Amino acid sequence: MATNEPTDPAKIARWEKLGHALLASTRVFELRSTRYRHPVRLTERDFIVAHPPDWVNVLALTPDHHLVLVRQFRFGTEAFSWEIPGGVMHVGEDPLVGGPRELREETGFIGAPARLLGSVHPNPAIQSNRCHFVLVEQAAQTAALEWDADEEIEVTTLPVEEVLARVHAGEITHGLVLNALLFFQKYWETMRPR
Repeated sequence: MATNEPTDPAKIARWEKLGHALLASTRVFELRSTRYRHPVRLTERDFIVAHPPDWVNVLALTPDHHLVLVRQFRFGTEAFSWEIPGGVMHVGEDPLVGGPRELREETGFIGAPARLLGSVHPNPAIQSNRCHFVLVEQAAQTAALEWDADEEIEVTTLPVEEVLARVHAGEITHGLVLNALLFFQKYWETMRPR
């Protein structure tokens, strides 16, 4: 029977990891089958986990209080998606380095300073990585684009309030972009011009 009472954290068991096997290695992640045992019930089970590198998404704020947005075709949904710039971080790369790099490569925008607004686990049930949200202020389009071979990106800027309105209208649906904008909104509420 379900209750509304919170579960006592002391009663939740941490499963013991017994080992893993590599199922597939792709350009974007490794897929592993990991065997775990429950410490109380002693049941064992295999769980499939994707191990992508960490990601970084960039909230690039221009001097006139616009955010940089990108629109691109996404193969998972087979549709175009409005997003903020971002991508895969290099192994060991700091988000404050990777964020401005991705911003410059995808959009040609450069700015400073860069600050970390927050980080999330995109889907802890089946993924091991983190996504970091970096704010870059004073962003201006001054660099050449450096797209990857498969990238084709529409770049635009919109006033912050219009971007937030698009979120509430359901026009921006990428979950990590929505996470980033949630972190940004708290910053914006304290820093926006009155």
